[in-house]
Amino acid sequence: MSKLSFPHTFRDAGLYQQALTHRSAGRPNNERLEFLGDSLVGMLVAELLFEIHPRADEGQLTRMRAQLVSGAALAEVARALDLGEALRLGMGELKSGGHRRESILADALEALIAAVYLDAGWDACRSCVRTLFAERAAQLRAPEKDAKTRLQELLQGRGLSLPVYELVSSSGDDHAKVFDIACIIDNPPLRLPGRGSSRRAAEQQAAESALQQIKELFSNER
Repeated sequence: MSKLSFPHTFRDAGLYQQALTHRSAGRPNNERLEFLGDSLVGMLVAELLFEIHPRADEGQLTRMRAQLVSGAALAEVARALDLGEALRLGMGELKSGGHRRESILADALEALIAAVYLDAGWDACRSCVRTLFAERAAQLRAPEKDAKTRLQELLQGRGLSLPVYELVSSSGDDHAKVFDIACIIDNPPLRLPGRGSSRRAAEQQAAESALQQIKELFSNER
C-alpha cells in the first residue's frame, strides 16, 4: 500500500490503516468509520458553505452541499489525493479495478475523515475537511432549482393544484431503458410528455415543457 498525500499526520497508524481497508480485505475494515465520516463531512461542508456563500438561501445551500458530498464529488477529491493507490483491497476487488471505483473511493475518503476525528479531535477534522473542500466550495454557484420544483412553486404561488406524473410506458433492455412520462395539470388543463433514461429524467423533461406552456398562458392573460 503506497503512502497517501493527505492533510493530516496520524498518531495512530492503526486508524489510518483501517480507514484505507475495504471490507474485501477482511477485518478491521473501514465500514464503521465510513458511517461516522459521512455525518462529519456533511456537517463540516455545511458550515463551510454557510460561511463562503452568505447570500445563498436554505434551498441553495442544500443543493450545493448535495453537490459537494455526492459520491461522484467525494471520489473526485479522493482521486486528487491518489487515494486509490493507498487502498487495501481483497484480491477480487484488485482484479476488478476496485481502486478506481467511485463508491469505494468515496467511502474511503469519508472513513479517513472519521479517522482524523478519532485520532486528533474536532479541530483537526474541521481543518482537514476545509483543506480538502474549501476551493471546491468557493467555486460553486448556487444551482438553479430543478424543473419539477419550479413548476410546483409556480402553481402553488397561484393557488393551483399540483401536477401529477404518470408513467405512460417504459421500453428497452435493463441497461438502456427509456421512460415515457406525462405531466398532468388540472388548471390550466395540460398533459405534457417527457422522455428520459430514468423516470426522474423523464419527469424533469415533462415539467420543463409544462413550465414553458404555463408561462406563455399566464403571459397572455396580462
